[in-house]
Amino acid sequence: MATDDTERLPDLGRLKLLVELHRLGTMAAVATSTGYGTSAVSKHLAVLEQEVGVRLLTPDGRRVQLTPAGERLVEHAVGILAAVEAAQSELRGTADPVGRVRLASFFTAVEPVVLPALARLRERYPRVAVEVHEHEPEHTARLLRSGGADLGVVYDYSLVPRTVPPELSARQFEEQPLYLAVPVGHPDAGRPVAVSDLAEFADTGWIANSRGTDDDELVQRVCAIAGFVPRIAHRVDSLSLVNSLVGAGLGVALLASSGIERHRTDVAFRPLDPVAGLRRSFLLARAGQWSWPPIAALASTITDGRT
Repeated sequence: MATDDTERLPDLGRLKLLVELHRLGTMAAVATSTGYGTSAVSKHLAVLEQEVGVRLLTPDGRRVQLTPAGERLVEHAVGILAAVEAAQSELRGTADPVGRVRLASFFTAVEPVVLPALARLRERYPRVAVEVHEHEPEHTARLLRSGGADLGVVYDYSLVPRTVPPELSARQFEEQPLYLAVPVGHPDAGRPVAVSDLAEFADTGWIANSRGTDDDELVQRVCAIAGFVPRIAHRVDSLSLVNSLVGAGLGVALLASSGIERHRTDVAFRPLDPVAGLRRSFLLARAGQWSWPPIAALASTITDGRT
């Protein structure tokens, strides 16, 4: 029996264009991302409006913005596209995973987490090839959304939770306690530190990250709980340099357990009050990609024994 146009399901390709418009903000950016011309993107979205029978876009100067109906359709479209990707991944699956996985990871997870996992993966699934790229979590999320990476290792702090874009999903695999790194000669170097005790460091220089914003925000929030605004004296990316600056008496720092150098004799690592929270590590991927065998194999190998 024939159906009229209002009963047709929306085209998946056009739904993806709408999601991309929501993500990128302009027709021109969508055109660059997808390889379509700007006029073609506009025409496809106009057809999508006809397919769903409601207005999805409204003019905003020389640009367009999504209507409330358009925003709501994006929410549905993310789930629909993820389900389709998952189904396609399962249908492409084989008993022996084969393929290339582009893995993006933050620096301090590469040696303790990624490298041992790659050694195990090589033994279990020798036909899975992995490319490792070192990036901060914010860049990793952008790469995953744009298709520039397949799987990400990222972190956040429970006091500074990370917002995961709707087309991505996260799987936590590790938690680490936090420490306050102080010079070994500090009078209280040998005991844990309550967040309220941090007020004694209100006039001390603090050491923050030079690239990611999460570490800086953690310092700001923890010190705010203690009732002061920290003075950031140094911004460096190397955790070894952070430890050295602390050991030289040039500042104090908040570090997760994987960032402390326990062999040092010039730095004391004081366990921080649980009020300051934990650092959490996650795997991040597009919502529909977890079941693709090479990604599933790598993800399970990374998370083995780390929950």
